Amino acid sequence: MMKRILKSLLVLLAVAAGLSATACAADFSMPAVTLTTAEDGSQQYTLSMQILVFMTALTVLPSLIIMMTSFTRIIIVLSILRQAIGLQAAPSNQILIGLSLFMTFFIMNPVFNQIYDRAIEPYSNDQITAQQAFAAAQQPLKTFMLAQTRVKDLNNFLEYAGETADKPENAPMKVVIPAFIVSELKTAFQIGFMIYLPFLVIDLVVASILMAMGMMMLSPVMVALPFKLMLFVMVDGWTMIVGTLISSFGIGGG
Repeated sequence: MMKRILKSLLVLLAVAAGLSATACAADFSMPAVTLTTAEDGSQQYTLSMQILVFMTALTVLPSLIIMMTSFTRIIIVLSILRQAIGLQAAPSNQILIGLSLFMTFFIMNPVFNQIYDRAIEPYSNDQITAQQAFAAAQQPLKTFMLAQTRVKDLNNFLEYAGETADKPENAPMKVVIPAFIVSELKTAFQIGFMIYLPFLVIDLVVASILMAMGMMMLSPVMVALPFKLMLFVMVDGWTMIVGTLISSFGIGGG
């Protein structure tokens, strides 16, 4: 299973980088160092420009990949949850990112399996070309993003790009990806708003009580924190948040 995920992530790297069909057909073979012989017989070693571009792209491709999955929505909602409770450093960023990554692997597992079955395995068995594998790998990811993308956002980016598409499935990836990201941001803030409301009510009630008792110098945030933690634990908050996030992608019975 982990091998499938790793191979699927490598294909996503290629999709995120927007590799051309020609580059894919070349089986990703690029000489790192080129040996040039001058007229006087001296030799000069030159670093390939392709390898420089490739190594530079590796630094930004992981960020591009997580923007094409469920990671964006999950990490934003969890960050808003931590802020709503009033905890600044617990859970830490590492814990939130780790939880978001494992939830992303869980949610994206059907997509990764489709990429492996339709693109990676046939290409490994020499049943299809690299160009065909690249095109086949895009389809499951594109289908997932379109299912989470609002039609309004997709139409806006089609207009911005000067493109036309009779069906959302025919929209190019350069339009689908930014439309998906914008839709994910909007959805994440909507979920975050609903999460924030009950904690905001507790803050208002505590602040009103402290004002009525004349304890204006006492911080309402500090007093409300244990009540918010107690509420979150009593309603099994982590299970509810994780279940809501998973069901928001159409997984499970939610």
